[in-house]
Amino acid sequence: MTVGRLFERPLTLRHPNEVMIHHRQPGTLASMTAYAERARPASPTAALFGAVMALVALTVGFATLGVYLGRDSGGAAWFVAWVLSLGCLVGLNIASRRGQSGVALVLLLAFGVLTGFAVAMTINYYAETDPLALRQAFGATALTVAGLGAGGFAVRRDLSFLYRILFWLLLALLAAGVVLIFIRIPALYTVWSLLGLALFSVYTVVDFNRLRRAGKDEAIPLAAAIFIDVLNIFLFFLQIFGRRS
Repeated sequence: MTVGRLFERPLTLRHPNEVMIHHRQPGTLASMTAYAERARPASPTAALFGAVMALVALTVGFATLGVYLGRDSGGAAWFVAWVLSLGCLVGLNIASRRGQSGVALVLLLAFGVLTGFAVAMTINYYAETDPLALRQAFGATALTVAGLGAGGFAVRRDLSFLYRILFWLLLALLAAGVVLIFIRIPALYTVWSLLGLALFSVYTVVDFNRLRRAGKDEAIPLAAAIFIDVLNIFLFFLQIFGRRS
């Protein structure tokens, strides 16, 4: 006998309406209310939301570990970590579709560590040269994600149709970023950062909105998507506050 089986039939106090339902006259308001209370199904949305948020927090923790491990890295180590993180991201989505939740969870945590390692040089640079910008970016990210996430989750309309539009806008943003490598105009970097911040803000709204209709098997891919939103919003805020300083 496992410990889990001890809780298969928990002993709980029953509501008077449930205990005394056989004493109610059929068709009365009391009997119909009691039946409605018993027949009302529990919504899985709250449980899924809690599970996804816990996975996001866990991934952030492992990303912090990755930042610590990569604090003294140099050369092309960040690029190798970034490529490996993409492999983990693809792998966790495949594992989730196949129902291999254990494998998907391991890949999610590895994705967090490798992503943290890839951005370690940037974060450590600001920590040494502009710690104020780092603190401002942390605070702004927390407030932005909390506000946008709550708003996206509250919207009942399915916003998944925006994913295709956001994908093409993301490709355009990446192309513009490549062009800016060869064009040294500080004002354009600021505009690019603001556009990136706006793009991933919308991604955050859409990803949280997707939580309303997601199944349990989508918890890990959704956690990875929201983590990517959080990370990019933080990095764009860091660039904006860093340039202001």
